[in-house]
Amino acid sequence: MDTLRLNGLQYHARHGFYEEERTNGNDFEIDLEFSLDLRGAGQTDDLDKTVNYEEVEAIVRSVMEGPSQKLIETLTYMIGEALFEQFPEVIHLEVSLRKLNPPLQTKTKFSEVIMTWQRQL
Repeated sequence: MDTLRLNGLQYHARHGFYEEERTNGNDFEIDLEFSLDLRGAGQTDDLDKTVNYEEVEAIVRSVMEGPSQKLIETLTYMIGEALFEQFPEVIHLEVSLRKLNPPLQTKTKFSEVIMTWQRQL
């Protein structure tokens, strides 16, 4: 199986547990890893035989710019479900979502949730 990754998609969005986070927003970063057969795309130079980055980013952006959610677990799940449904050729999907500088008393780079999806063959 082959791997396609999109790393470091960055968004400022109004998600978070606290009202202040949902008002002022937070910075988020998302990594995506798709497992699928990419040899056909490599042999033919045909975009239809791979995962289209623009379609992926549009789905992620629609979640991140959509209604406010309290938990990054919810955002991660919503993104993964939408991508896994949109791209049936993907066998395995991993979504990593980080909230940068979470509101803690201790300086923290990020909090992160990683979820995976696996198609039954």
